[in-house]
This record gives sequence, C-alpha cells and structure tokens, in this order.
Amino acid sequence: MRRTLTVAVATAALMLLGGPLPVAGADASETARIAGTTRVAGPVQAGGWSAREAEAFWTPERMASAEPVTPEVPEALGPKAGIGENFDGIPVVGRMFVMKGSGAYFCTASVVASPGHDLVLSAAHCLLGPDSRQVAFVPLYTRAKPQPYGMFPVLRGANGRPKVWIDPRYPREGPDRAATVDVAFAQVGPDAEGWRVEDVVGANRLVTGATYAHARVELIGYPATAARPRRCQNRTTKFTSTDRGIPGSFLRIDCTGYPGGTSGGPFLAHYDPQTGTGEVVGVIGGWKTGGTTPDTSYSSYFGQEIRKLYETAVAGARGA
Repeated sequence: MRRTLTVAVATAALMLLGGPLPVAGADASETARIAGTTRVAGPVQAGGWSAREAEAFWTPERMASAEPVTPEVPEALGPKAGIGENFDGIPVVGRMFVMKGSGAYFCTASVVASPGHDLVLSAAHCLLGPDSRQVAFVPLYTRAKPQPYGMFPVLRGANGRPKVWIDPRYPREGPDRAATVDVAFAQVGPDAEGWRVEDVVGANRLVTGATYAHARVELIGYPATAARPRRCQNRTTKFTSTDRGIPGSFLRIDCTGYPGGTSGGPFLAHYDPQTGTGEVVGVIGGWKTGGTTPDTSYSSYFGQEIRKLYETAVAGARGA
C-alpha cells in the first residue's frame, strides 16, 4: 500500500457518519475581490484553530519537512501510460497538512463546490486517525511559494475534533474491505483575512454516477520528493478487484510518477485549462489506498454512496 498512513483503525475512537471524524503568485484577498464573492466578517476563530494560528504553526520550514503518506514501491511500468510532468499547479488543488503523533504529514486535496463555499475533498485514509490535529489546507502549495493563496484551517467541532466526513464503514472495516469508500470531505474555515476558500480559488464540480471509463482525465497530485505538483492526462478504465479481501470496482489510470503524497489528488474530467477547474470524478485512493506502483493509480467509484456522503458534509457544514 504505497499511499497509506500508518494508523491503527480504532473504531472506538472514531465517530460515525453524520458528524465530524477525527482525521488523519497571486494575493488571496485581491483574487477574491470579484463579482459575486462574499467575505466572512473578520478572521473567524475555528474552534481555537484559526487561519492565523494555522499560519503560525505551519511555517514554510515545517510544510517543507512534512512527510508523505507512505514511501513509494516501484514496479514495472504498465502499457499506454500517460507521462506525468511537474508543473506550477492550479489554485483549486493543494496540500492538506496534518500532525499525527509527533510527525508532520501531507496528502493532496482539492476544493469542491458547495453551498457554503468551504468544502475540500481528499482520500479517507489521509484524514483518518484519532491523533490527527492541526489540519490545514494550502491551495497551490509549492516549495518556492508555500502560501500563494493563504491557508485554510480545517474547522473543529464542539468536541475539538476536525470536521471531516468519512463513510463509517471505512474506520469500521478498514482500508481494504472498505476500499470503495476511500473518500473524505472536510470543512475549512476562512483564511486570515476572512475569505472563504471557494471565493478565493474557485472549485471543481462533484460528479457522481458517471462512467468508469473517461476518455481524458487530468490527474493532479503532490509527489513526496517534488517541489511542485504533478499533472498527467490519460483515459481511465474500470478495474474490478479479484482479491476477496479488497472487493469492488474502481477507476484506474496509468500515469507516471505518482508516489506517496499524491493520495487524495483529484481525477478531473472535462478539465478547462482557462478556468483551472473541472468535474471531479475520483481521488487517488481506493484499491490498495491508491495502488502499489507510482505509475498506476486508482480511485473509489463516485456513486450514490459518495453523493450521500457529500450531502451529509454539506448539511453538517451548514449547521456549524
């Protein structure tokens, strides 16, 4: 499992669906001042974890030293692979930083359109764990520019735990038996100037119930050793597991160079390079928490279960 965080799946320490689970170059304010955007009044405190506190904690040095979810396990390159390349990134995709135990870690995450303009999407295995804390999303992170659009802390509930929604089967059954629901939504608070994340960087549209086979998908993720994110374009195919311990069907894409750190990276169909957004139909995760080789990645299928999870997150965020 090349992208799994090493955490014990302790269901007694986790909350189930319907509430938050404990989890694993442009100026932001100027970018957000466009027609139709709304600024949240003042730098809102996020349950004792505000954007200013997040920025003070996640210094450029700490972000640069954060470890990926797992070391890569190189394997032979499959046929017809898309060739990945490092690039400057797009604002709707970034790194999700999290402290677990005494270590700093990261995965990839992206903004998904929501009524509250405050939801981000990643893989469940990235945000699962009773010891997760100080969780923050940084759009368009690069080593050269660690906070080009600011920092957005994952809000905390009344119990002090990060506001993350994961299907209850995932912590209960584990990453293999529940690989088909390796998806997580998190609610982020405003940045230090009070702006909501979707108003600053835009958002991808969540699409569920689509085909497994997309003619062209843009795959974006943050590799462990790279100073910038990585992108690749290729078709997706349907992969049905023959392993009884990991049942289900998944999206599969052959793209080179997606090791640890890329978990949670979006599969973007109908990607528009002019807006830097698309339709998110998957995230790196699912089978073997994303795959056993950096050159082939998987995603849980976005069907009715993921739509219900999104709706639960929207309702929970609205009631915050």
